[in-house]
Amino acid sequence: MIKRLLRQPAVLRVLAGLLGHYLAFALRTTRWTLDGAEHVAPYLAGHPVIAAFWHERLPLMPELWRRARQQSGPRMNVLISRHFDGRFIALLLTRFGLNIVHGSTARHGQDRGGAASLRQMLERLAGGEQIAITPDGPRGPRRQAAPGVAQLAAMSGVPVLPCAAQTSRRVTLNSWDRMVLPLPFGRGTLVCGPPIAVGRDDASGTLPAIAAALTVAAERADRLCR
Repeated sequence: MIKRLLRQPAVLRVLAGLLGHYLAFALRTTRWTLDGAEHVAPYLAGHPVIAAFWHERLPLMPELWRRARQQSGPRMNVLISRHFDGRFIALLLTRFGLNIVHGSTARHGQDRGGAASLRQMLERLAGGEQIAITPDGPRGPRRQAAPGVAQLAAMSGVPVLPCAAQTSRRVTLNSWDRMVLPLPFGRGTLVCGPPIAVGRDDASGTLPAIAAALTVAAERADRLCR
């Protein structure tokens, strides 16, 4: 009965609204610092980019988009899966002014609608917009990157910006990705690593470097928030 109730669109909207208000409050009352300002500066100013981070840090990343909006940067588009969890996350993220692209960084070929979402992302990057991707979403395995992020970078010619965030006050969920939820009134660090260019014919060769860079960014954020 509870599962059926949670799948009702009206119930999802209410829950997304409540969680959205909480996240906005928790992130707003966090004292943030930016590590790697030199790496992210061109993209905060408006250059197209593919911002990539592990799925576990998704609730913290609106801080990156808030900074971009402060500098009148282009709109950020977030790739979200069509699964039930993805629909809930999409409702939540639209409350932070983000545009949703429905699809997935599929591991075994394109998922249903994957080709359409890839075209959308390529069109938006070509139009000067930005894309955010969690390469291990929507279902894991944790911190193992699916090839979609490197393929998108190779086809678009737009670099991948490895990102992460962490807060000193947080709750770590017992989910497949160990997702982090911020608590109010903590210290937060947003980390952006050096952008990674992907050659037109080197998507598979660059994927391990992208995955390693995301983990380096996450581990650095953890260290800075101890």
